[in-house]
Amino acid sequence: MLERLNEEIKRRTQVVRIFPTDQSCLRLIRALAVETYENWLEQHRYLTMEELREHKKLIMRQAA
Repeated sequence: MLERLNEEIKRRTQVVRIFPTDQSCLRLIRALAVETYENWLEQHRYLTMEELREHKKLIMRQAA
């Protein structure tokens, strides 16, 4: 996963080519890191709240 992030940073920085300041480069890298993290969270959601609610309803029905 880290290698993929590094490749994406390299690709995006080559598109921009010249950054006016160091801060602008860091801003791009932070944005990519946040985007990668959010995508990872969405892809690795094993149990949604809706599934949990349905499971609780099922348990309550069986207990009654």
